[in-house]
Amino acid sequence: MSPDAAHETSFQIALPKAPTGIGGFDDITLGGLPAGRPSLVCGAAGCGKTLFAVTFLVNGATRYGEPGVFMSFEERAEDLAANVASLGYDLDGLVTDGRLAIDHVRVERSEIEESGEYDLEGLFVRLGYAVDSIGAKRVVLDTIETLFSGFTDPALLRAELRRLFGWIKDRGLTAVITGERGEGQLTRQGLEEYVSDCVILLDNRVEEQITTRRLRVVKYRGSAHGTNEYPFLIDDDGISVLPVTSSGLDRPASSEVVSAGVPGLDAMLRSGGLYRGSSILLSGVAGTGKTTFASHFADAACRRGERCLSFVFEESAQEICRNARSVGLDLQQWVEAGLLRFGAARPSLYGLEMHLARMHHDIDRFEPDVVVVDPISAFRGPASEVHATLLRMMDLLKARGITALFTSLRNDDASADGADMGLSSLMDAWIRLEDVEASGERNRALYLIKARGMSHSNQVREYRITDRGIELIEPYIGPEGVLTGTARLTQTAREAAAQARRRQEVERRRRDLARRREALERQVQEMRSALETEEAEANLLLTEEDAHEAVLASDRVAVATLRGAAE
Repeated sequence: MSPDAAHETSFQIALPKAPTGIGGFDDITLGGLPAGRPSLVCGAAGCGKTLFAVTFLVNGATRYGEPGVFMSFEERAEDLAANVASLGYDLDGLVTDGRLAIDHVRVERSEIEESGEYDLEGLFVRLGYAVDSIGAKRVVLDTIETLFSGFTDPALLRAELRRLFGWIKDRGLTAVITGERGEGQLTRQGLEEYVSDCVILLDNRVEEQITTRRLRVVKYRGSAHGTNEYPFLIDDDGISVLPVTSSGLDRPASSEVVSAGVPGLDAMLRSGGLYRGSSILLSGVAGTGKTTFASHFADAACRRGERCLSFVFEESAQEICRNARSVGLDLQQWVEAGLLRFGAARPSLYGLEMHLARMHHDIDRFEPDVVVVDPISAFRGPASEVHATLLRMMDLLKARGITALFTSLRNDDASADGADMGLSSLMDAWIRLEDVEASGERNRALYLIKARGMSHSNQVREYRITDRGIELIEPYIGPEGVLTGTARLTQTAREAAAQARRRQEVERRRRDLARRREALERQVQEMRSALETEEAEANLLLTEEDAHEAVLASDRVAVATLRGAAE
C-alpha cells in the first residue's frame, strides 16, 4: 500500500465508541463515549452526574452485553440501588446475574496520611479484582474528588491522576468518572478535564426561578460532536437529551389531505382539508373558540383512527373534555381508547428548553399522527428564545410527518400580531378568528389567510359555536361589508321587505296592464262589431241596388220590345 493510500485509510477509520443508550446523547456524540478510554462527567450538585453514570452502566449491561463496575466513594451500594429503583433500574438483580458489580470505597480524610510513597496501588488492585470477577467492559468512579480529597501535593495529585487514567486505558475499559464543578474551572482540582479524552459538563441552571438542566460536550478527542448546550430531562424513564439544532429543510411533503374537523372550514379549502404533515396556526382573541377548534381537530384525527397528542398550558385535560361535551364532542372516549393523550403543564413549570425536551420526549413515547399545542402564546421569555424553541418544535414535527395545530392568543388591538411569535410566515396554513362588534353585539368571524399548495376561499365567514359543534354560516355581504349576527338578520329582513315591495309593485303593474289590455280588447271588439254592422248594411244596400238595377234593365228591355212592335 502506498503512503498516500495508507494516509487516506487512516482518516477513514472511525474512533471506536461505546453507546450509552441515553436518548439524544448518542446522537450528539455520533455514537456514544470513546470506547476503552476515560470520560469525565462534571457538574454541580444535583445536576445528575451519578444518574448519568448509572444509566451508562445499566444500558451497557442490559442492551449491549457489556458488564460494568460501579465504584462509589460516597454512596453505599444499598443507597445507590434504592435511589435509582424509581427509574426502573434493578441494580440488585444485575449484581445477582453477574452483569454488574458495585463496590463502595470508604474514604475518610481524617484517616489519610500522605507521604512521598503514597499511591493508588490498592485502588487498582480492588478495581481490577471487580473488573475481572465479572469480565467488565465499563467502569464508573463516583466521585473522584472524594478519592483525592486528602492530597495536598499538586505534583503527586497530577501523577496519580494520570496513572489512574492510564491504568484504565491499558485495561481497555470504557470509564465514566464523575467530578464536582470547581470555582472558575470544570472540576475542583482543574486537572481531570485535561487528562480525560471526553469531558461532559452538566448544568442545573436557575433563571427567573425556573430550573433547566443542560448538557454540553466540552471536548471529545478524535471525534466530531455537537457543541451546543442541550437540555435534558430526568423522569421516570431516566435521562433523555434533546438536540436543539434544527432538522433542516430536507423533509418529505405529503399530498394526502386530512379533515380539520369542521365541515365548513374544509369546504373553504379546494382540496377539502389540509395536507398531512403540515403546520397550521390558529390565532384569535380571547373567546373566539380556539380551543374548541382544536378539540374538533383532535376529534377528527381520532375518528380516522389516528393518535393525537395535545399539549395544553391553560386548562387541564378534564376541563377540556368537559367543555368539549357542550359542543357535542366526546373526547373522553378517545382518551380511554388510547388514541388521545393530553400533556398538561403550566408554562411556568419549566423553562423553554425543558418544555421542548418534555414535548420531544412525549412524542417519542406516544408516536402521534397529530399534535395540538394550545396555546403557543403561553410561553414566556425573550422573543428570540421563544421563537427558536417553537421553530425547533415545528421542525421536529415536520421531520416526522406529524400534522400540527398551534393556537395563539392575540390581543384585542388588531395591529398587535406579535402573539404568533413570528411563526405565521413559517406555517403552511393560517386561520384567523376575530370578534366583530356591530349593532351592540359581538359575533365571530373566520379568515383563511393562507393555505400553501392549495386554492382556498377568500371570504370572511361568520361561525357559531352550538351544541352540535362549530357551524360556518354562508357569507353575507351587505352595502357596508360583511354583516354578522343581528345586523345580518336585520339587513336580511330589510331586503326581504324591499323584495316584497318590489313584487307588489310588479303585481300592481301587471294588473294595470291587464286592465288596459281588457279595455283595449273591449274597444277593439266594439269597433269590430260596428264595422261588421256597417259592412252588413253596405252589403244590403248593394244587394238592393243590384236588384233595382236589374228591374230597371228589365223594364228597359220591355219598353224596347213594345216600341219595336209598334213600329
